[in-house]
Amino acid sequence: QTPSQSITTMPPRRRARGRAAAAPAAAESSDSEPEQQQQPRQPDDNDEDDDDEPQNTTTTTNNNTSPADNASETSHNNNSGNNNNDNHPDENTLRILLSTDNHLGYLEKDPIRGNDSFAALEEVLSLARLHKVDLVLLSGDLFHDNKPSRRTLYTTMEILRRYCMGGEAVNVQIVSDQKECLRSVVSGRANYEDEFYSVDLPIFTIHGNHDDPTRDGSSELLSAIDLLSVSNLLNYFGRQDAVDNVQVSPILLQKGGTKVAL
Repeated sequence: QTPSQSITTMPPRRRARGRAAAAPAAAESSDSEPEQQQQPRQPDDNDEDDDDEPQNTTTTTNNNTSPADNASETSHNNNSGNNNNDNHPDENTLRILLSTDNHLGYLEKDPIRGNDSFAALEEVLSLARLHKVDLVLLSGDLFHDNKPSRRTLYTTMEILRRYCMGGEAVNVQIVSDQKECLRSVVSGRANYEDEFYSVDLPIFTIHGNHDDPTRDGSSELLSAIDLLSVSNLLNYFGRQDAVDNVQVSPILLQKGGTKVAL
């Protein structure tokens, strides 16, 4: 990825999804008329003029499509039935997308790789949207530095806000005591249950050894993840302030008849 490219620009393979809907119809037509394909065309006096005739619209569209796009479209068309089933799971299927060690801000000053970590996070969240998962679980080291730069924080918050906000219903319930298992100083409950926010992609995260809470000139332990939590962009859990007295309160999730403990 070059420095001139924006991290908010979707990769071409995702922009091309769903195009060339006429391709299966063309294949069906060719199967229904095998005799016409096998018969050789007889030359006539107008062959030279026919070579100058313009091609049809379908051929022109295919010529303007890159090989990568064609491969993506073929895969999409071949698996369309499976995708429809995958994107509409039953009420008891709990879908969790797991991502770990994102290390946002890694080599952020590098002119070539400076945006790689953010592009990777955006791809994770776009896949979460594509497959209609119930929640995203980030399992440590979301940030590379314990004190990420303002650019890293800004870009991270912009990406999270763009993907987690929406108007769809969330079908996952937290049946455990949220004040015990979540570190939320906003409402005391998960961000998607806050009546003043419209979150339809819940994101849960713990911290790692790169972004663990520290005392920044005061007695209070804070992590960079606390900034995302207080902004109601994600749900922060598993934090321990007393290393000599670790007590873990799991998050008990339920969707239909399925129950899971994080």
